[in-house]
Amino acid sequence: MASATTDSKFSLLNPFDSLYLDIEHQAGSIKQWAFENRALFRPLREPLDWLISGIEGGLHSLPQLAVLAGFALIALQAAGWRTALLTVFLLTAMGLLSENSWNMGMTTLTIVLVAVLICVLIGLPLGILAGKSDAAQSCLRPLLDTMQTIPAFVYLIPVVLLLGIGNVPGVVVTVVFALPPLVRLTSLGIRQVDPSVVEAMYSFGAKPHQVLFKAQLPLAMPSIMAGLNQTIMLALSMVVIASMISVKGFGNEVLRGIGRLDAGKAIIGGVGIVILAVLLDRISQGISYHKQGPLRRHRHKTASTLAKLAGHLAMTVKRIFIPHSNNKETLP
Repeated sequence: MASATTDSKFSLLNPFDSLYLDIEHQAGSIKQWAFENRALFRPLREPLDWLISGIEGGLHSLPQLAVLAGFALIALQAAGWRTALLTVFLLTAMGLLSENSWNMGMTTLTIVLVAVLICVLIGLPLGILAGKSDAAQSCLRPLLDTMQTIPAFVYLIPVVLLLGIGNVPGVVVTVVFALPPLVRLTSLGIRQVDPSVVEAMYSFGAKPHQVLFKAQLPLAMPSIMAGLNQTIMLALSMVVIASMISVKGFGNEVLRGIGRLDAGKAIIGGVGIVILAVLLDRISQGISYHKQGPLRRHRHKTASTLAKLAGHLAMTVKRIFIPHSNNKETLP
């Protein structure tokens, strides 16, 4: 609603000096509504709190060498022995940073893993839907543009109002910040599949879901994995900002170092985040680009299973909300 000041006259040359939207004063009612309706968002907070506490408790309760060996085996299966050795070196270096660096690293890793898991569960079906439907692409594009252009600090305000502070709001903020690349690159990968492959499958009588699962998703997997890699990196970059709402881990160490002008704490937190970033980057890239070895023969089946589940969900949403779309997707 527009309002005007009482001590200035309206001028056509300078209209915004006296005509404006009184958003600043109206925000008070929004804040009051958020405080009064926090209970509506409790069903969102409780399962996330349970998931974060479970993963974090498991990582903290296991012996450190067992966790190190587990990540080394994951790296070996995903990307080969070189990445496994790098994983051992990086986790060892992280543990030697300070007395409490291992625990901070496991907390940070928990926040990132939970956020990335939620991003995959939401972003992969949305990306498939956007890749199959021009209408869905048109609807999602302004939303994704907004999510990517709004400053990261702005995310903190509505999340704190609705969910309070702690690790759960930190995960929600991280999801909003890190989700767009996965949706965009999944959609792009599906749309860039060679049209001749799609037409050949349709000409042999394949149904839309068969084209999706047998041709489009496998051929789009490099693009999807690139989106997942970008999501992981953005989630880690959000750790420091999320520490402003009491998210624990290396981000909180960086924030404390800045507040106290303590270079030691800031260096420990920064180096720890870099170590986790390199670790997760090498493992996620290895899933996409390394050749399949005897210890890694099941990783493509796992990725394919997740993609198929997301595809079924996207096709169901498309049939419900976009019933008049053609069976054959519009070729770019």
